[in-house]
Amino acid sequence: MAYGKRLKKASEGIDREKLYSLDEALTLIKERSTAKFDETLDIAINLNVDVRKVEQNLRGVVALPGGTGKNVTVAVFARGEKAEEARKAGAELVGAEDLAERVQKGFLNFDRCIATPDMMIVVGKLGKVLGPRGLMPNPKLGTVTMDVAQAVEAVKGGQVEYRTDKNGIVHAGIGKVKSFSKETLTENVKALFQVLEKARPSGIKGTYVKRVSLSSTMGVGLKVDAADCKGA
Repeated sequence: MAYGKRLKKASEGIDREKLYSLDEALTLIKERSTAKFDETLDIAINLNVDVRKVEQNLRGVVALPGGTGKNVTVAVFARGEKAEEARKAGAELVGAEDLAERVQKGFLNFDRCIATPDMMIVVGKLGKVLGPRGLMPNPKLGTVTMDVAQAVEAVKGGQVEYRTDKNGIVHAGIGKVKSFSKETLTENVKALFQVLEKARPSGIKGTYVKRVSLSSTMGVGLKVDAADCKGA
């Protein structure tokens, strides 16, 4: 089925202006997921923030209770004992100057990057390569740490990064449409909302979450009631 026809079929019976409950939206998205692969559930949260202000430019991580359903390849910059801890924790790529040299030459076959603090002298030189791809290790994200084993396990266990784009919108993939139950997807949505609520800048007055939409990778977006996405 061509993409245009699939999208048209997925749109049947969808009211693009209606504000759906979280349960209604997930039901419709799962029913209309016709792609041959297990589509990702994508969420877009439009926040009432001014990203020109440093304190309102949000960035962090959230541990999704149901995981992401994605196999994450992790690269770790570490030496000696810490390098061995990273390997035992499941990191696929571990190294120091040797790994940095590969990355400098264009090797970027990994999804997340972790480094011990002492390795940042080496990793810092890769800023032009890792930065644009969102792969640069960052202490605020827990990816510059001496506890590399815990960091690797967290990333592989369902931790995802979130950040506001230039329009104040947070985009994230929060599970798989077909293989995840509605209950699991609901838990993941609410976990993200709880983290965003904790990260709410003190200077924000009035409504914090302006709009929320959910969609599958190949599907249409549905507007969702933000109040229904908040955790208990």
